[in-house]
Amino acid sequence: MGQTHNVSSLFGPPRSWPEDDLIAVSHDFDADLVLRAYTEGVFPMPLAELMGWFSPVARGILPLDGLRVTRSLRKMVHRYRVTMDVAFDAVLARCADPARPGAWIDNGIAEVYGQLHRVGVAHSVEAWSETGELAGGLYGISLGGLFAGESMFHDPLIGRDASKVALVTLVTFLRSAGCGDDPKTQLLDVQWRTPHLSTLGVVEVGRPDYLRRLARALRLPPPPWVQLRDT
Repeated sequence: MGQTHNVSSLFGPPRSWPEDDLIAVSHDFDADLVLRAYTEGVFPMPLAELMGWFSPVARGILPLDGLRVTRSLRKMVHRYRVTMDVAFDAVLARCADPARPGAWIDNGIAEVYGQLHRVGVAHSVEAWSETGELAGGLYGISLGGLFAGESMFHDPLIGRDASKVALVTLVTFLRSAGCGDDPKTQLLDVQWRTPHLSTLGVVEVGRPDYLRRLARALRLPPPPWVQLRDT
């Protein structure tokens, strides 16, 4: 399952990485390693007793000028109150719900990303119902002009399209955040393109292309997240 590296020394040159989404595994896992990994185009996901480090050969990204908002989704935007960084722990917990198909967020991931939120690197977007219940949301890592989306959820009973509304709000925020005159230099990473994400405009780029885009994005200033609290 890929090759084992000492992650503390990073991952070596990308040309040495295997032609596989999983490029390394480790026993070590902490917030510093996670941040260094993102700057290398790598993200963590648990694998049994080990931590897997992934850099997909075909990376899913959402161009900020390519988001597809259907007429029905546009109507749903007005159904929810959307905030940022108001309920990070709750969003992460809902994304980690073991009852969800494909659940992968374990206690170690939750602890480390909670730490990253408290130091202002991990952020959440929340969509609230008219009665004040958390209906959906997403969270991810923000570094310079990169937002690396980690997971999203919606409540099946009260949250129709709530996660999509959170994504629409995130894209609008990033586009208006002043992180560069050309939105193409910003990077909204969604890891893999799924059929669901494809309907929203997510496309695939090869690993070398992604790493070039990442290098440009990391040189940009970060968006002003603090201004979006309690909106």
